[in-house]
Amino acid sequence: MALLEVERLNTFYGQSHILFDVSLVVDKGEVVCLLGRNGAGKSTTLKSIIGLVPPRWGSIRFKGQEIAGLPPYRIARMGIGYVPEERRIFANLSVRENLEVACRLTPGEGNGRRWDMERVLALFPRLRPFLERRAGTLSGGEQQMLTIARTLMTNPDLLLLDEPSEGLAPVVVQALKEQLLRLKETGLTIILAEQNVRFVSGLGDRVYILEKGHIRYQAPMERFLADEAVRMAYLAV
Repeated sequence: MALLEVERLNTFYGQSHILFDVSLVVDKGEVVCLLGRNGAGKSTTLKSIIGLVPPRWGSIRFKGQEIAGLPPYRIARMGIGYVPEERRIFANLSVRENLEVACRLTPGEGNGRRWDMERVLALFPRLRPFLERRAGTLSGGEQQMLTIARTLMTNPDLLLLDEPSEGLAPVVVQALKEQLLRLKETGLTIILAEQNVRFVSGLGDRVYILEKGHIRYQAPMERFLADEAVRMAYLAV
């Protein structure tokens, strides 16, 4: 069953045409990976879905309802959570306050029961000792965990993750991958934008590859991992 349907999405920054007829489908409970080099349009696709960069034309249907052009706060309230590449934690607030400010009382549908403080700390136990610490003092990996935990506190049915492994040390990336695997096991639907093929290989169910704002390839993860020519053509630097 399709939770999200994006059809012929065209998005601009000013007069610059960034996304060209981008179409994708995400079924409930799937982890779908958007792959591509820097500047391919991955972040813009996520920002179009959440409403930060409204598409010029095209359709975005979430739970069967058209959301293209709606303001981000309305899209978020419908059940889409967004974790930006820049993290954007509240640096002057404590870790606890960052989590509390995002708390949404209405349970999401996709994960069976609501996310609360204890549940996100069980997923990210590294944050527990730092609850009273200012978030700006955390390491990059800890801030990434906090950003995901804060978004989960909104109880989303669909989670948009933009380059979560970017700029993190390999040992931190591996720890984050293990936590996201646990998150996948809850049944939450996820769109994961990434360049790191190794990071997504054990997480994703299906792959879409973007190049210069166009969808160039789509396949189940197993077929993608077996196709070295595709990886060299679209992802090799």
